[in-house]
Amino acid sequence: MIDDGAPASSYGAALVGERANILVVDDRPDKLLALTTVLDDLRQNVVTAASGEEALKQVLSQDFAVILLDVNMPGLDGLETAELIRSRRKSAHTPIIFITADFNDDAHTSRGYSLGAVDYIASPVVPAVLRAKVKVFVDLYLLARQAERRALEHLALAEEKAARVAAERSTQRLAFLARASAALAGSLDVDATMHEVGRLVVPQLADVSLLVQRPVDDDLQRPPQLAFHDASGFTTHAVGDSVPDALASAIERAAITGAVERVPHPASTGEAPPIPFPAGIEAHSALVVPLAVRGRALAVLVLGMNGARRFEPDAMSLASDVAGRAAVALDNALLYHRIQESDRRKNEFLAMLAHELRNPLAPIGNAVHVLKSPKTGAAEVAWARDVIGRQLKQLTRLVDDLLDLSRITRGKIDLKHDSVDASAVVNAAIETCRPLIDQHGHALHVHLPDTPITVRGDFARLSQVIGNLLNNAAKYTEPGGSIDVTLAREGREAVFRVRDNGMGIPRQALGSVFEPFTQLEQTLDRAQGGLGIGLTLVRRLVELQGGSVAAHSEGRGRGSEFVVRIPAADVVQTPEAPRASRGDGATLSVDAPMTVLVVDDNADVAESTAILLRVAGCDVHIAQDGRTALAALERVRPDAVLLDIGLPGMDGYQVAQRMRERPEYSRTLIVAVSGYGQDEHQARSREAGVDHHLVKPIDPIAVMDLLSARSSARRDTARDAALRDAPASL
Repeated sequence: MIDDGAPASSYGAALVGERANILVVDDRPDKLLALTTVLDDLRQNVVTAASGEEALKQVLSQDFAVILLDVNMPGLDGLETAELIRSRRKSAHTPIIFITADFNDDAHTSRGYSLGAVDYIASPVVPAVLRAKVKVFVDLYLLARQAERRALEHLALAEEKAARVAAERSTQRLAFLARASAALAGSLDVDATMHEVGRLVVPQLADVSLLVQRPVDDDLQRPPQLAFHDASGFTTHAVGDSVPDALASAIERAAITGAVERVPHPASTGEAPPIPFPAGIEAHSALVVPLAVRGRALAVLVLGMNGARRFEPDAMSLASDVAGRAAVALDNALLYHRIQESDRRKNEFLAMLAHELRNPLAPIGNAVHVLKSPKTGAAEVAWARDVIGRQLKQLTRLVDDLLDLSRITRGKIDLKHDSVDASAVVNAAIETCRPLIDQHGHALHVHLPDTPITVRGDFARLSQVIGNLLNNAAKYTEPGGSIDVTLAREGREAVFRVRDNGMGIPRQALGSVFEPFTQLEQTLDRAQGGLGIGLTLVRRLVELQGGSVAAHSEGRGRGSEFVVRIPAADVVQTPEAPRASRGDGATLSVDAPMTVLVVDDNADVAESTAILLRVAGCDVHIAQDGRTALAALERVRPDAVLLDIGLPGMDGYQVAQRMRERPEYSRTLIVAVSGYGQDEHQARSREAGVDHHLVKPIDPIAVMDLLSARSSARRDTARDAALRDAPASL
């Protein structure tokens, strides 16, 4: 029987608008109805179950503030149901109130409390007591839900605030990086870029900064720089002892590894001493960040913090991002500086080339005017001939240097790799340069070893290397100076040293003297002459033969020394002696008269070549294009053809091919003459049937040698034929 006590209070402690679930479990419908009626006054959700199994299903589907559980039920009784409810993690702490008629059964009561029961109510229940007890657990449940909801709200607010702070930081970070990118892109000057980096990071990321540029470009001709920046501004110093010792090792490690370094190291113990910066400023901690791009560190950025400020992870990440942008900006500035330097060298080279080409042309022009004068005597003719010969050699040397550099740069040069006597190389170079050395009155001291030293290389090109170094020593040493040439073996290398006491090389220019078109003195008088490619040829030729070359000087006015190292060999092979020259005064002649057809569209070239050949005793005919040359073949019947390649209409290759297609000219000597002497041009000449390919300006002696060899061969052939046809003696 249910006691209809006083109605429940207005439930002021409960939360308005939220209801708790109450589970009532009893196998008797009348008791379920009575209990539900009593609990309706609490204005909560009352859920009923007629068995323990049904109660378990309800517990699995929803949460309850309290469970009223009848102890005595058929099948799964209340105690077993409670044990199963307690075994589920989510419902393990749900309050259970047992309702039983056997309230005085101590065994049941003890077991119920052991299963987690919070109370026992005797049946029949007193409505007011039941409502009061259930209300306590409902209020506790609702308060817990309210606290949980508030905690979730606080957590959501905290997360929202953190997200807002993170978004603000991200916006600030992106805005700062955008400003940094714009500022760094504003100049292509190296020093301005370094100053801009310091201005960006102080005081945004640090109290003081130091940017150390590393020596990555030898051709910049400027020492590495150190830019220091603090709140008062920046200063720039040449790197020397300005880098603090406490940071030097960290800077070197960061540059090599590409990783950010912290000073002092985070794992260090004890109080670290202050880190000195320029201008007497100290920092308590430092961050060393490399400015790396394209696999190399262009500079290292050092950020210093004072007092209690420390580098947070966000600041370290931002510093790395700034360093990445600064590296790109500095790389662009260095590349722009290199382009400017290359452009300056190109312009200087063009000016030098024009000057050097005009120098020989002026005396040649004067000599021509002298020869044209009707009052010219034998002495003047001899003088004019000597002037033209000397200046022609100068022009030829300039062109040969340019062609050599072009061939080496494009990998089109073929070198012999023989075992040659290094002392013979030195002697050959001295013989070539002796006139210039004597002209300047220099004292030449040669130190050669008693024991022969052999090297693997090309005899002619090695002589050219030492000759170029001797020429430089003679040109850049005051008259009456001293030049020393030394050869010695050091380990597995032959070492050539050429030293002078001349003008010397500034320390900052030592790394660039081997670059093309570089000369130390750029004056209007250009007294030393040359195109500034001699040392470039030296380096390229030495490297192609497996060696190295280095320049040393203690500064301007202190002389210089060039050291060439070539791998040594064990066996000496005497190089093929160069063909002896007949000298400038040789008489031009061929062994037997020959008919020669000269084909060239340049009238002066054709006529001057014809005059030389006629002086040598040849019968010479001229054609100024390919079709005229082919038409003249039947009339001239030449023994040899000097054929210009660059002819209008039909080029020289086509003329040679047409000649070779006719049997009567299959063995006629064809000598190609061209301003192009690269391998591909020589190969095209061979394919067209040309016997020899000469590069303009042609050496008259070389032409005479080719004609003499052909006339001698023709004479020998005729003699052999006459002997075959002669009757046998009886």
